[in-house]
Amino acid sequence: MYIKVRVTAGAKRETITKVSKSSYKVNVKEPAERNLANARVVELIAQELKVPVKKVKIINGHQSPSKMLSIGE
Repeated sequence: MYIKVRVTAGAKRETITKVSKSSYKVNVKEPAERNLANARVVELIAQELKVPVKKVKIINGHQSPSKMLSIGE
């Protein structure tokens, strides 16, 4: 399964908002440096979808606010 994620790094609070069936808006406290924000996004999406963190991978948009994530089974 693939989902689109729009990320805001360096936010005051961490939030996850479901925009559509396969689209989320995520705010994370971590800065967009040294892969910190990406790692936190993966953790939050895994929690939201109730899957292990190992099953969630960023496949597109590593250095962009718009990301495509793959959720493995």
